[in-house]
Amino acid sequence: MTDTPPASPPPALPAPACPITGAPGSRLIQRVPTRLLRALWRATFGVDPAPLYAGIARLHLWESPCGLAFWDPPVPGDAAFYRGLYGRNRLHSWLGEDRAEFRTAAAHIRPGSKVLDVGCGEGAFADHIPRCTHVGLDPFFAGTAPPGRDIRAEQVVSHAAAQEGAYDVAVAFQVMEHLPDPLGFARDVARCVRPGGLVMLGVPLWPSSTTAIPNFVLNAPPHHCSLWTPQALRAVAAAAELTEPEIVELPASGATALLAWAARLAPKRPAEPWFRHAWSWHAGLAWSLLGARVMHALAGPPSAAPPCDALMVARKRG
Repeated sequence: MTDTPPASPPPALPAPACPITGAPGSRLIQRVPTRLLRALWRATFGVDPAPLYAGIARLHLWESPCGLAFWDPPVPGDAAFYRGLYGRNRLHSWLGEDRAEFRTAAAHIRPGSKVLDVGCGEGAFADHIPRCTHVGLDPFFAGTAPPGRDIRAEQVVSHAAAQEGAYDVAVAFQVMEHLPDPLGFARDVARCVRPGGLVMLGVPLWPSSTTAIPNFVLNAPPHHCSLWTPQALRAVAAAAELTEPEIVELPASGATALLAWAARLAPKRPAEPWFRHAWSWHAGLAWSLLGARVMHALAGPPSAAPPCDALMVARKRG
């Protein structure tokens, strides 16, 4: 009788390249079945990203040596997905117009500046810089912007080719994390600015209140392709040939104040993994989000809430 040899362990998953530095991912944080993410998207936000997940059984969340958390494959949202997500859930009004990143960025901008706002939504940032010329780019929301705002249905790569060096300031709030190529995006934003001009990029922080909420699917594709640390922001600034940046960690405001309540109310759990098909996790998500709405309505932003977002402030090399 011949002994049956032990089963071989599954081969190690090849580490994908960091989208900023190109270095291999240093740590696999989690494998997540797309069927779990689909169920969470349907239950939480009423949208189904099935067409975007076609042929993909699992997504893999990696940590880069530069501190970035990134998904492989990076599955970005398309127009149909965002029409459903934002239209059904009114996320732009949920985010709010009086956001800490808007106030912080506006304080860095001189009156009379020509400002490009990439991924601007309906252009709410324009109200914070009334003495400046504001041009917004957003293919999804150009048709719904209020009268009087200059919002164009253009991508930044084509705008940069036609308007290279045309602006004093370029900003992008909560855009870079949605893209498979954040470095290419940062370079295109910087191309639009004159030498010595200002570039400001706002992103969600990791770890933060947002990543402490169990099964919170906004952290996953096709919404977020990456989450950011100050170290990762410095890496993208260096690769985009921007000056040594100032990294401002922002207090909770608007939607992040609501998420700070959700994290405070969430059942305690390990920091990782981020997603799990367990009824205790699903119940924890529901409890967190419902309780957050009640507490935010009664008490406003929670006291001593940790920052959820960061703003990189840098200049284009002259």
